[in-house]
Amino acid sequence: MSERIIVPLDVSSLADAIALIDLLPEVTFWKVGLELFTSTGPGILEVLKSRNKRIFLDLKFHDIPNTVAGACYAAAQYGIDLLTIHATAGRDALIAAVTAVQRGANAVNMTPPRLIAITLLTSISPRQLAFDLRVPLELPEFTLEMAFMAQESGCDGVVCSPQEAAGLRDRLGNDFLLVCPGVRPSWSTKDDQQRTFTPAQALAAGANYLVIGRPITAAPEPAIAWQKICAELHSRESGVENGE
Repeated sequence: MSERIIVPLDVSSLADAIALIDLLPEVTFWKVGLELFTSTGPGILEVLKSRNKRIFLDLKFHDIPNTVAGACYAAAQYGIDLLTIHATAGRDALIAAVTAVQRGANAVNMTPPRLIAITLLTSISPRQLAFDLRVPLELPEFTLEMAFMAQESGCDGVVCSPQEAAGLRDRLGNDFLLVCPGVRPSWSTKDDQQRTFTPAQALAAGANYLVIGRPITAAPEPAIAWQKICAELHSRESGVENGE
C-alpha cells in the first residue's frame, strides 16, 4: 500500500532533496516539482534513479501545442514514471504531448512515462472557479469535462482532487489513472488545499496514487509521520480484505 503514496520533494536545493530522501528511505515514489527542477535541473532525477526510486515529474506544462510537444519529448528521455500537463492547454496540446512522449522515449529506448493531465488545481475552490476564473460550470462538471478530454486525447490519467475521484472513476473506468493531491490525514492541517480527503477516503474513492507532502515532510519527525500514514492505510486494507 505504501507504494501508492507519492511524496513531494518540495525543497529548493539538491542537498536538501538528498537529505529528505535519506530521511525517508522507505519512500519508493517521489515527486519533483517546479521549484526543485528549476533550481537543480535534471540532476535530482539521476539521484533518484540511482536509488531505484520512481519519479513523478510534476512540471504541469501549459503552452501552445508545439512548445508542449518539445518539452514532453525532452522530459520523456529522463526515464521518469509520471509527467503532467494542464488539461486547459487544450485538446491539440494534449494530443501533441501524447505523441511527443512516445517519440521521446522511443528515441532513447526507454519506457514512456504515463502522461497525466491536471483537471483543476486543488487550491482552487468552487467559488474561485466561478468568480475568479469565470467558469460557468460547477466544479465537479468542469473536472469531468477536463478528464474526458484528456482521456479522449490519449492521456493515461488525470490529477484531481480526491473529492472528485469517485465520480471520475465511475465515468472513466478502472484503467484510467487518478492521481490525487490534497490528501490530508485527519491529524494534519489542510494548509492551502481547499478540497481534501484523508488517505483512506481517497483510496476508497478510487484514487490510484496519493500525493502527500507537508503532513510528512513538514512534520517534526517525518519518518514517524510516514509510518503513521502507512499503518493507517494497512489497517484499512486489512479491514477491506476481512470484509469489514
